[in-house]
Amino acid sequence: MRVDDYHGFKICDPYAWLEDPDSEETKAFVEEQNKLTMPYLEQCAVQPQFHQRLTELYDYPKYSCPYKRGDRYFYFHNQGLQNQDVLYVQDSLNGPATVFFDPNTLSDDGTVALKLGRLSEECEYFAYGLSTSGSDWVTVHFLKADDLTSLPDLLERVKFSCLSWTHDAKGVFYNCYPRQDGKADGTETTSNMNQKLYYHVIGTSQSEDILVAEFPDHPKWHSAVTVSDDGRYAVLSITEGCEPVNQLWYCDLQQLTDGITGLLPWVKLVDNFEAQYSYITNEGSVFTFRSNLDAPRYRLINVDLQKPDSQYWTTLIPQHDKDVLGFVSCVNQHHLLVNYVHDVKDILQVYELSTGKLVRDLPLDVGTVAGVSCKKKHSDFFYKFTSFTTPGIIYYCDLSEASPEPTVFRQVEVKGINQDDYHTSQVFYPSKDGTKIPMFLVHAKGLKMDGTNPVFLYGYGGFENSIQPYYNVAYLLFVRHLGGILAVANIRGGGEYGLTWHKAGTLGNKQTCFDDFQCAAEYLIQEKYTTASRIAINGASNGGLLVAACVNQRPDLFGCAVAEVGVMDMLKFHKFTIGHAWTTDYGCADDPKQFQWLKKYSPLHNVPPAPYTGPPYPAVLLLTADHDDRVVPLHTLKYCASLQRGPGGSPAQRQPLMVRVDTRSGHGAGKPTAKAILEDAHIFSFVAETLGLGWKE
Repeated sequence: MRVDDYHGFKICDPYAWLEDPDSEETKAFVEEQNKLTMPYLEQCAVQPQFHQRLTELYDYPKYSCPYKRGDRYFYFHNQGLQNQDVLYVQDSLNGPATVFFDPNTLSDDGTVALKLGRLSEECEYFAYGLSTSGSDWVTVHFLKADDLTSLPDLLERVKFSCLSWTHDAKGVFYNCYPRQDGKADGTETTSNMNQKLYYHVIGTSQSEDILVAEFPDHPKWHSAVTVSDDGRYAVLSITEGCEPVNQLWYCDLQQLTDGITGLLPWVKLVDNFEAQYSYITNEGSVFTFRSNLDAPRYRLINVDLQKPDSQYWTTLIPQHDKDVLGFVSCVNQHHLLVNYVHDVKDILQVYELSTGKLVRDLPLDVGTVAGVSCKKKHSDFFYKFTSFTTPGIIYYCDLSEASPEPTVFRQVEVKGINQDDYHTSQVFYPSKDGTKIPMFLVHAKGLKMDGTNPVFLYGYGGFENSIQPYYNVAYLLFVRHLGGILAVANIRGGGEYGLTWHKAGTLGNKQTCFDDFQCAAEYLIQEKYTTASRIAINGASNGGLLVAACVNQRPDLFGCAVAEVGVMDMLKFHKFTIGHAWTTDYGCADDPKQFQWLKKYSPLHNVPPAPYTGPPYPAVLLLTADHDDRVVPLHTLKYCASLQRGPGGSPAQRQPLMVRVDTRSGHGAGKPTAKAILEDAHIFSFVAETLGLGWKE
């Protein structure tokens, strides 16, 4: 058995052999697990009804906000059950639309997805990145936007990349990784280091691409270029890991007499990782950034490149007393579209760029702005609203009109779902340390508070991600046909209240996330919504870690746990693919102090060993996929083996402990509709089966 030494502590790793995805043993393990799991999921009592109803209700038209390039409008549309969204183009908003790019033609099963798409400034070219089977690896292709002819240009080894056209449409900035030994199809676990920034000139081969930035002394750095609104500057943001901090360099492209021919003469405006600076727009040499410098809830600052010293920086829009400044976009030359997040709900406003003064509020119901499209040089913009019970309303507004008012541009109805049947509320419950945590609840109107309602409790709690209301047909089916309550807990670690809220659930404070989530369950029991044996918990990725850690700490508090693509081995996560970037949230076992934090909650290392005599575990369904190269499957496989050996070996364990390993599938982005529907049907059928829920018409 493998034993690792961490700072003098001996840690057994009996399932280290599952770290090799290509070994015959690992393949056999996966196959045997699926042979148990798949038939079980297929025979769950509500599975046929749930899958059929989900397919019917998912079959509604989906649209993105249109966006304007040159004189044409582009938007994504899915008729309902197409595996991938299709990009359409129209010459005017009320003119006929034609297909511009359809990813569904690229594979039979929808496993080739459009991951990146960028039209050049005046709509000459379309650069697009494709990924296969859910992998993070991308291949970039090009076509002419007028007649859709393909260009021979092809960019490979692209991952976590920007894609930015220079305004002359001569080429794009993009990132790629150096060649590595072995395969690179998304099933490998090799660490991703030494990303570089290149400029590709249209009509040349990738081997001739111009290296414009590299960081040989900093193998973990990632970079991304934004070309300024006026086309004059390349703005370079450099990050190391996932903390909201970056260096900010720039290059005045106008001063390059021969164009882009080699490493660019970058000027370092900010050369430390003390705060975040996101480019919003610029008026000549005066740049506007969204920043958390001395502002955990974010503010807008102005920096004049001609007086770059920080003593000359000014505040354009100060930090709000309570709300978090979200995204900001420049529109109509001299306006800013500004989003604030107030208790996890979105606000959208128009400000004046020159003064930072509020011009007006834009109408929004209680929910989330799921998309905005605008450009500085255009006077019109679109925004899309969504909530737990609203799939999407797209608004249109033109600021060049005398008294501009947003109008409904498109509203989608889902046949078979009546919004008025559902009640959405927000509660604030106390966590272990007394902090009030917000939580959304969605349930049928007239719910009986008798302590028997089944609950589907979702959480994430990391990487400054805020979990705002979003539309999910499977959730509404759980409420409508399984008599359930959806609960979404906005635990710390996320960005719901800014940087302070985020930091309260990271590094040495990670346990706070688990406390917040467990207190959500206790609140729902105490307030007579439910009882422990009727609570199912769910999370994905960092949320999969959350679910597994909570099950280890409080197996008695839940009836069912569904952990998707979770980070389960907290001592080794930094060694695989892009895991090293997460040490900013978690810490790293190479550091003796951080090792102590991680060892305390790492799901793999806190599963009780056999023979186990403690309280039985809830039903557990783990999900992973063979092409997940973000959180590699070995996390879930090793955790599963430990779970089945320890708690699974106890005579008191009646509930199943299972893993579902999907093939030709990845971490989640770009998943074809058919796969997504089947996965949700399996998850909710498992929940219904293990909590004893029947289908209600």
